[in-house]
Amino acid sequence: MIDGLKPYPAMKDSGVVWLGEIPEHWELKRLGALLRERGETNEKGHVTEVLSVMRERGVIPYAEKGNVGNKKSEDITRYKVVRPNDIVVNCMNVIIGSVGLSRYTGCLSPVYYVLTRRAERDDPRYLNAYFQTKPFQESLVRIGNGILAHRMRIPMELLKCELFPRPPAAEQATIVRFLDYADRRIRRYILAKQKLIKLLEEQKQAIIHRAVTRGLDPNVRLKPSGTPWLGQIPAHWEVLPVKRCSIVISKGTTPSTEGQEILEEGPIRFIKAENVSGDVIVDRPRAFIDQETHNILRRSQLHEHDVLFVIAGATLGKIAIVRGSHLPANTNQAVAFIRPNRRVTPEFLAIWLQSNRIKEQIWLNAVQSAQPNLSMGSLGNFPVPLPPITEQTIIVDRLGAELRLSNAATAHDEREIELLREYRTRLVADVVTGKLDVREAAAKLSEQINEPEILGEPDTLHEGDEDSVDNDVDAAPEEAET
Repeated sequence: MIDGLKPYPAMKDSGVVWLGEIPEHWELKRLGALLRERGETNEKGHVTEVLSVMRERGVIPYAEKGNVGNKKSEDITRYKVVRPNDIVVNCMNVIIGSVGLSRYTGCLSPVYYVLTRRAERDDPRYLNAYFQTKPFQESLVRIGNGILAHRMRIPMELLKCELFPRPPAAEQATIVRFLDYADRRIRRYILAKQKLIKLLEEQKQAIIHRAVTRGLDPNVRLKPSGTPWLGQIPAHWEVLPVKRCSIVISKGTTPSTEGQEILEEGPIRFIKAENVSGDVIVDRPRAFIDQETHNILRRSQLHEHDVLFVIAGATLGKIAIVRGSHLPANTNQAVAFIRPNRRVTPEFLAIWLQSNRIKEQIWLNAVQSAQPNLSMGSLGNFPVPLPPITEQTIIVDRLGAELRLSNAATAHDEREIELLREYRTRLVADVVTGKLDVREAAAKLSEQINEPEILGEPDTLHEGDEDSVDNDVDAAPEEAET
C-alpha cells in the first residue's frame, strides 16, 4: 500500500525555499493563523498532573519518563496548563524534535509553548505531523537565538510567522489516517526485528558467560573466585580488578570546557558515546577536533588497543576497542578508556566487560541522577577473571568464530531498524508537505488501522531533549595509573 505513491497532479510554488512546491488546491497560512498560545496558567494549582515531552514519545506523564532528565519543580503553580489536542513545543529544542501532541490534561514547564487550534476544521494530528518534519525543524535555525544550533531558543513572535501548508479539512484527516496505517506497519516490522535481536543477544551472552568464567575445558578443576556474584572459576585463573589490569584508566574532556570547538571535519576523530555501538566504533554522528585542541586534551588522546567504555547516558556500558584505523582520536567525558597492561588482552577484557555479570554490576553501581553515570572508581574496581595470556587468546579466537554469525545477524537487523526509522521520517515529511498524494491509497485502507496500539518499540532518550542532559557532563577527567 505504501509502494506506488505518486505526486499530486497539479502543484504550485509555495514561495518557501525548503518547502518548494505544494499541491495547487492547498492553502498556505502562517502558523499564527492556525494555532494560538493557550495562555492558561496553573497559578491556583488546580492541575496536579505534570507532563514531559520526549522526542521519541511526545507528550507523556512525568511519572512515565523514568529516572532520567530534568526534575520537576516543587512549585508547579508557575507551570503552563495543557489540554488534549494541544501541541506542545519546547522553545529550546524544537529544532531537534522536542515537540508533541498531548492526549492529557496536565501542566509543564514555562520553557514550552502550548499551542491550540484556532479553527475546529484543522486536524491537530496533521498540524503536529508537520511540526515533526525534519526540514521544518531545521528551517527554524535561521530565526533562533543562541550559539549551538540544537539549543537555539525560537521566539514565539517569529515562530508564529512561519508558513504552514493547509490541506482541506477532509484531506488532513485522510493524511493522518494513512500515516497512522503506515506507522503501525513500520512499528510491527521494527518490533519483530527487536525480538530477534533480543534472542540473539541472549544466545550470545550464554556463550560468553561460559567462556569467560569457566574457560573451554568442561572438566577443569574449579575454585572460589572470592567474589560472591562471580562464583567459581578455574583453579589456575586469578582475579584482579580492572585497575590492576591496566596502565591507564581515564576519560575524556568536552572541548567546550577548554574553550575549544567540535568540528564537522578535521584531522582528529572525536569519539562520543553515540559512536560506541554494537562492540564497534561507528562513524555517525561524525565529530572532529583540530590538532591544537587534541594537544590541549592530551590526557584523553587514544591509543591503538584502548578499550572504550561508555560511563554516562542511555548507552551506559557499551564497549569498543580502538583500532589503528580510528586514530588519531580523542574522546569526551561520557567515555572512559582502559589501556590494558600485559596481564590481559584488549579482546578478552572487552568480552568480559560485555558479560551479563558485569552489566548487572554496572547498573547496581550507577548513579541515577539526570542520566545514569558510572564512576571511574567503580569501573576500576570491577573484578576480572584472568586466564593465562595464551588461554585468553584461545578463548577469544573460539568465541570470535562462534559469535561472528550472531554479530553479523544482529548488525543486519539493527541496520534494518535504522533504515525503517529513516524511511518513516522521510515518508511523514513527504506526505504532510504535499510531495506524495495518499488520497487514493488511504481510500483503500481496511479497518485494520483501528486495531489497538502496538507497544514494544523501545523509547530512546536523545541528547538535547528537555528531559535529557548532554553526555558531555562538566567534570574534570579522572585518571588512575598503575
